[in-house]
Amino acid sequence: MTTSAPGSGADRKPETALSADEARRIALRAQGLLGAPDRRGAVRGVLRHLGAVQLDTISVLARSHELIPYARLGPVGRPAVDSAYWSGAHAFEYWSHAACVLPIEEWPHFAFRRRAYRTRPHWGHELPDGAYGTVVERLRAEGPLTATELGGAKNGGPWWDWSAAKVAVERALMFGEVVCVERRGWKRVYDLAERAVPDALLHDELDDMECLRRLVRLAGRSLGVGTRADIADYHRLKGEQVDAVIADSGLVPVEVAGWEKAAWADPEALATTPRGRHRTTLLSPFDSLIWDRARTERIFGFTHRLEAYVPKPRRIHGYFAMPLLSGGRLLGRVDPAREGRTLVARQVSLESAKAVAPMAEALREAAGWVGCDTVRIERVDRPELAAPLTAAVG
Repeated sequence: MTTSAPGSGADRKPETALSADEARRIALRAQGLLGAPDRRGAVRGVLRHLGAVQLDTISVLARSHELIPYARLGPVGRPAVDSAYWSGAHAFEYWSHAACVLPIEEWPHFAFRRRAYRTRPHWGHELPDGAYGTVVERLRAEGPLTATELGGAKNGGPWWDWSAAKVAVERALMFGEVVCVERRGWKRVYDLAERAVPDALLHDELDDMECLRRLVRLAGRSLGVGTRADIADYHRLKGEQVDAVIADSGLVPVEVAGWEKAAWADPEALATTPRGRHRTTLLSPFDSLIWDRARTERIFGFTHRLEAYVPKPRRIHGYFAMPLLSGGRLLGRVDPAREGRTLVARQVSLESAKAVAPMAEALREAAGWVGCDTVRIERVDRPELAAPLTAAVG
């Protein structure tokens, strides 16, 4: 890491030059995957550290919001994960990178998005007169309730054919009048924000620029170092929104060897050299370390695509291929499944023979975490590594 004389203003030249390896290690530490895990903070500490944990309906080994703290903390009890998110008003669910669990203290900083949703309320769904008010009053009188309890989630048509109650309560969630207070059988449970959000946080007083500065600062902190596109993508901001506030966000411009685009870094990430233990683990495709394909390729030289939505004949690595992280590198991937108490590695892709031992370690740990006592390897892309991997997991 080299530094030069500081500039000033939004267009100042980078003061710090980073090697590609330094940038990779800074990113790993910022994501909680290099150095000692924050066991005292536990799952809530992971959430605050990352700023957003993506939710998704797919459940193979576990759901993605469970896999993300597991990757950083090890085999934390799965019931404790949901409890950490949803008990005691520590988090809320909202649209960030996608549908995400967010730290409750960030509620005021999403006021800009709630205001934006209020100016375009329909999203292609017409709502009968009175339906919105009826849902809000039901929650006021009876909440918390699921969409089914509010009157049914669907009208009996295709998957997108939401009932009036579902449209109304989702609109209320977008507007910030309602929050999701837990997931019950993967159904959202809704309640009024005035009951679920602490009084000190329940306001939309911050203007758009203040909200954006905070989210850009948080994204930079959670990434460690990133391009404009990386920072914008973290909470799905527009590039011009990042441009408007980045000079006042507290992030500093840096130059990263091999990166074609300008970059910014968290100054605290630059203050010390990233050191410590590397985690060996399987990553959810929705993990914030790798959810951006272009960034993953740039930092790790590793191309990864979620193939769950790719027709089966066109899949290369499998339905829910999970990348293997070890030694700060992405060394392969596995498409897992469960059959009773057996974790099945339906397809394993390994970058080299050096990935055999860490893949075996990651599979054994994951198996134990989800209550499996055996691992079965079905297919390895390098046939010569099948026998060594099978022996290693045995």
